[in-house]
Amino acid sequence: MAKFQYTAMDGNGKEKKGVIEAENEQEASAQLKQQGLFPTSLTASKAAGKTAGKGKTGGGFGMGMPKIPRKDLTTTTRQLATLLQAGLPLVRAIRTLERQAKGQRPQLNKVLGNLADQVEGGATFSEALAAHPKSFNKLYVSMVRAGEASGAMEVVLVRLAEFMEKAARIAGKVKSAMMYPLSVLVIAGGITAGLMVFIVPKFAKMFDEMLPGEGLPRITLLVVNISNLMANHALAFITGVVIFVIVFRLLLKTKPGAYAFDWVALKCPPFNALVIRNTSARFCRTLGTLMASGVAVLQALQIVKDTAGNELVSRAIQDVHDAVKEGEGMTKPLEASKVFPLMLCSMVEVGEETGALPDMLNRVAGVYEEEVDRAVEGLTSMIEPLMIVFLAVVVGGIVIAMFAPMVKMIDKLGG
Repeated sequence: MAKFQYTAMDGNGKEKKGVIEAENEQEASAQLKQQGLFPTSLTASKAAGKTAGKGKTGGGFGMGMPKIPRKDLTTTTRQLATLLQAGLPLVRAIRTLERQAKGQRPQLNKVLGNLADQVEGGATFSEALAAHPKSFNKLYVSMVRAGEASGAMEVVLVRLAEFMEKAARIAGKVKSAMMYPLSVLVIAGGITAGLMVFIVPKFAKMFDEMLPGEGLPRITLLVVNISNLMANHALAFITGVVIFVIVFRLLLKTKPGAYAFDWVALKCPPFNALVIRNTSARFCRTLGTLMASGVAVLQALQIVKDTAGNELVSRAIQDVHDAVKEGEGMTKPLEASKVFPLMLCSMVEVGEETGALPDMLNRVAGVYEEEVDRAVEGLTSMIEPLMIVFLAVVVGGIVIAMFAPMVKMIDKLGG
């Protein structure tokens, strides 16, 4: 008997973790289902790793498997849906994609081969996917499980592909909008550091020789002092920056730190409007896609909470989950959270009253995705002149500080 660590959802959508003993992964999954649990992750424990590795499917049950790049996963999901729609059996479709990936995308090839082996060994497709949490998250596994239950696997895979494509497009737009200001800041920082370390000290030496004992303008003294600090304590300065970045990243991994950062992102302008729209679009699209695919509402809310990527939003969704579990609607806890826009709350209320909540959520997601596009364009057009002015002020201030004492030098030479 081997031991397997599992993560599963109960009938109320609550996540449970534990260890179960079974001969193999399929038997462990069957035992969990008999207990009313729906496994989302099932991994052989380290103690049982060697024993499991001797079986046909045990050794390849996700242990040490690579992660499929997001772009490859989206493309493969779309291709798998197309093959299933064409009438190919699941295993044959996976093997076809495995052969296509051979030699070009080794990570994808290895994972697909492992998936096909497990399905041939008797595992369901969702169980095989759950064994690869690095590549397939809870949302992916839950939607596939819903597709298996409804017999509409190809429809669910199409929805998954569309979901990932839209999410990638939104993320790409946001990242591209942030690249310009970051590039300008890096260039400005490099130019400023070069001036302060190499150019300003030469001017300072010239001022000492040409204007001995005479006071320099305040702006010149400020720039010279900063230059001396950077030139003489460069190692300490760089070390301080590195330590700051490390501490900041470690704080973000803690719940209080993540909460504080997410609070600033959602509440403080000018970026909060973009963050709110992007968060709302992601919430609506994820929940709408899950519910439209047949995932139970409580389980769908739990998955949305786990994949929210924002601590404030996760807490708000947990409140919604608890309210729905008690037989209430979603609207009141959504409004009480003060995280989501009122328009979203109103549309959710309409969706609940009409019984068309999944369709309403997907429509609202489309609206907010368009607003994200416009917000990104507006933010980019606003940032460009601000960055140019910032760069001009920094470099221009250094130039003025260096040329101000030269007026005295010219007067002294003329006298």
